[in-house]
Amino acid sequence: MTAHQEKKTSEERKRKSIQNDTRTSQVQWGRAWEVDWFSLANIIFLLMFAPLIVYYFIMSCDQYQCSLIDPLIDLFTGNKHLSDIWNKTPTLTYRAAGIYTLWVAFQVFLYLFIPDFCHKFLPGYVGGVQEGAVTPAGIVNKYEINGLQAWIITHVIWFANAYYFHWFSPTIIFDNWIPLLWCANILGYAVSTFAMIKSYFFPTNAKDCKFTGNFFYDYMMGIEFNPRIGKWFDFKLFFNGRPGIVAWTLINLSYAAKQQELYGQVTNSMILVNVLQGIYVLDFFWNEAWYLKTIDICHDHFGWYLGWGDCVWLPYLYTLQGLYLVYHPVQLGTANAIGILMLGLIGYYIFRMTNHQKDLFRRTNGNCKIWGKKPEYIECSYMSVDGTKYYSKLMTSGFWGWARHFNYTGDLMGSLAYCLTCGFEHILPYFYIVYMTILLTHRCIRDEHRCFSKYGKDWKRYTAAVPYRLIPGIF
Repeated sequence: MTAHQEKKTSEERKRKSIQNDTRTSQVQWGRAWEVDWFSLANIIFLLMFAPLIVYYFIMSCDQYQCSLIDPLIDLFTGNKHLSDIWNKTPTLTYRAAGIYTLWVAFQVFLYLFIPDFCHKFLPGYVGGVQEGAVTPAGIVNKYEINGLQAWIITHVIWFANAYYFHWFSPTIIFDNWIPLLWCANILGYAVSTFAMIKSYFFPTNAKDCKFTGNFFYDYMMGIEFNPRIGKWFDFKLFFNGRPGIVAWTLINLSYAAKQQELYGQVTNSMILVNVLQGIYVLDFFWNEAWYLKTIDICHDHFGWYLGWGDCVWLPYLYTLQGLYLVYHPVQLGTANAIGILMLGLIGYYIFRMTNHQKDLFRRTNGNCKIWGKKPEYIECSYMSVDGTKYYSKLMTSGFWGWARHFNYTGDLMGSLAYCLTCGFEHILPYFYIVYMTILLTHRCIRDEHRCFSKYGKDWKRYTAAVPYRLIPGIF
């Protein structure tokens, strides 16, 4: 009897130890298990006000020539009431609903039913079926990388229509911009809600789910790590890359077409916005396979933050410069235009080369040359949920020896260039650089918190070797 009890007690201790080890290893990746009051307050604030922020920016252009101050003055002085502003706002229309439904359905079709062929004839491009990073549960998902192909097909159709078929006006996006906003919100909330329901009743992989017990946090930050329908429809890859980012360049083209329609010309500032942001979008799709190793795919769970954010926040607030230039066309001086172009291109070069160095280092396991010499690195290890020990290397050479997130520095330089195309008459176009600075700084902190939990003392060795986050010698 005593021996049986001792054996039972021993088994219980062993089981609890395994559970604790599993919980510890799961904390290493993904979002938080426990929600502090500050995080919860931020979550509720964003859920309540992020949609209003988007509406306010778009409404200010539609009704106040992109002034962010005049609507507030009208409200505080009593010249207008909220109902006056709301009643002047275009409502959801059948036309906008049809356009948006067709758009999303077309992107789903391109994503699911046309396997990538670009990698067969474009040297250096990696497409087709690729593997993602290992998940916290030790799973390696496969993805059909065909975003560049989808972008090309979409834009070929756009230009063929503009110059030959004339099925619709090139200004169609601008002309239906606010009604399309309501469609985007409907999809964003629908997919976020569906993802949460799915995580409870039919998750793709239950071991990669995280439940905090707090509804608002789980809805915002997501429960499932890689929600999927069927074998290939991955929520994170589709909504992060399509339809928002494919639409980004189309939206800018629609703005340029509206400028041409209204003023008889397209200004050099609008051309700069189209070129610089077009480079950024093309870079994203050219390196879509690399994107599988980024924080969005490797760490973030899929919730409102990604679902609504990719449907609404990204296409509506990342394109504010082009929208502003429709209402306030700016013709830059030659020197200013060249300076802004150089800032954007240098920022892109830093962004791309920094990411290239990391990708090259990862693909070759350190057996490569960075700036003409063998890279330096720190070896580290981490555990997955199933108890498997993995080994990794953190590079301390090249741009990664200058700062731990120097790719973000290049990204911020490009973001500033977009804003500078608009001149200095209004603050609205500069929302993007302010937002990106906050976002990327927050990502630095989030990423480093995860890395510390994941790598422990090895991460401390890395931060000692590379002490700065974004700007060498400063921050």
